[in-house]
Amino acid sequence: MRLLIIGDINSDIKSAIDIAQAKQVKVMMVASIEQGLDFLRDGKGTDLILVDVKFEIAKLVQSMQQEHISTPVVAYGVRCSPKEAVDAIKAGAKEFLPLPPDEQLIAAIFTAICDDTKAMIGGSAIMQGIIAVADKIAKSDAIVLITGKSGTGKEVMANYIHNQSLRAKKPFVRVNCAAIPENLLESELFGHEKGAFTGAITRRIGKFEESSGGTLLLDEISEMDIKLQAKLLRAIQEQEIDRVGGNGPVKVDLRIIATSNRNLLEAIEKGVFREDLYFRLNIINIELPNLADRAEDLPSLTATFIKKYTANNKMNEKKLSQEALNKMLQYSWPGNVRELENVIHRAVLLSNGDEIKASDININLAQQDNSGFIGKKMADAEKELIVNTLGYCLGDLNHAANILGISINLLKEKLDLYTIK
Repeated sequence: MRLLIIGDINSDIKSAIDIAQAKQVKVMMVASIEQGLDFLRDGKGTDLILVDVKFEIAKLVQSMQQEHISTPVVAYGVRCSPKEAVDAIKAGAKEFLPLPPDEQLIAAIFTAICDDTKAMIGGSAIMQGIIAVADKIAKSDAIVLITGKSGTGKEVMANYIHNQSLRAKKPFVRVNCAAIPENLLESELFGHEKGAFTGAITRRIGKFEESSGGTLLLDEISEMDIKLQAKLLRAIQEQEIDRVGGNGPVKVDLRIIATSNRNLLEAIEKGVFREDLYFRLNIINIELPNLADRAEDLPSLTATFIKKYTANNKMNEKKLSQEALNKMLQYSWPGNVRELENVIHRAVLLSNGDEIKASDININLAQQDNSGFIGKKMADAEKELIVNTLGYCLGDLNHAANILGISINLLKEKLDLYTIK
């Protein structure tokens, strides 16, 4: 993960930088909003922006919107009042980070925005076969399409392939096609020239050029507008892009990895995904299984998450009781590995002593039968989860979709289904 900080060096932000770097985050720092915007325009790349509340956050956010730059912004401040935090959110920041830094809060924000530090864990036969395929194709430049339900670890697999490739020391750049509004995505991918549209006050380098030499991950590519898919197809075929408002093509050298939690063949039949783009992407397809189909991996995954969250919270190591493991083995895990991680995170924080008991595992076995969840109860649980997440995100649909691990379009469908306004 890459982090850009807009602010001045002091002991509190230095502590936050130390925490970030300990989590393998690459940290860059500039002293003003204009320097930050120049950094973003030049395609140097960042996954998250931390900006001091003393700066004009609204100006930063508005400039980014005008220039079609979609990087998430988080405000920070030293011993700020609640009003300052609220004002920062109203100005367009996704979150507020109080300083002196809290390691758990920083970890939560990084995880919500972009957690690319997870290892590929899988001792089960099905996962060993998948990892073997990934190892075989990693050294090539072949395009890879990774499919699977939400929470199965598609981004983790993409990061694993990049780290095993000959491009491992070059950039790994992620674009969430589901989280970026349609009118911004073209500029996000291909960049733009000065004057290309209102607000384009200078040239901006897009993600294709930013990732040149490395790997570009097109996350949830099924959510990309079909009109933009034609330009993407040409960029992939020709290894060159056209900036918005540009006068000629720009050569790029990168590997493409795409992911989707939807059935792309069904999307083709519905006319929302190009068949020629599908065949161009589907050179190597890696389909990740649901967690319920790789139950043998539960102990190792659980142990990894327990170690992660006890370390993050500076707690003594904990172990999982056999009763707790038995309880988890009876569960269908509709949210897959992401849900397991959330359950273990909560259990680590709330369990007493050095053992996690069955009562600490917050899953409801009564809400499922042999064929999965009972419809009405599952719908109620899903609605409650969406409402709570939207409340946490102050109604920001893009941020809520990112945390829930679904596309913005799917979230809107759920809002209509549950008539949530």
